[in-house]
Amino acid sequence: MKTILSALALSFAASAASAQQGSVMGTWLSESGVAQIRIAPCPDAAAGPICGFVVNLINPKGPDGVAVTPDAATDFRNENPSLRTRKVIGMPLIWGFKKTNEPNTFEDGKVYNGEDGKTYSANISLQPDGKLRLRGFVGTPMFGKTQLWTRVN
Repeated sequence: MKTILSALALSFAASAASAQQGSVMGTWLSESGVAQIRIAPCPDAAAGPICGFVVNLINPKGPDGVAVTPDAATDFRNENPSLRTRKVIGMPLIWGFKKTNEPNTFEDGKVYNGEDGKTYSANISLQPDGKLRLRGFVGTPMFGKTQLWTRVN
């Protein structure tokens, strides 16, 4: 009986992990390798079906270019002066998306670029190779930049 219960528990854990692998949900490493972003259902449904928040930073620097701890890093490049002192960890990075008819594809959202302090329109899709494709743009997707994020977990 213990063997059957163990097998069932292992099977359930494997299927949950497999489902996560086939979804945009999870933690992703940005293409630049400087941030990890957790994508999950938005805490507020008005913000869309998925949101992404910064959960870790790799070798962050302050406004003077000197290394700081991840917990001390602030959003000093933000265009809005009142947001320049907010902590980066926990900061919203993606929101406002709409689900499309394609599985794991979302459009008409927003992405905040902490490297230039600007917010862009964005589309997100899970690629067949398991990477997350994020296209940020101004106006139409034709005038934008694509990043490929790698799953952390």
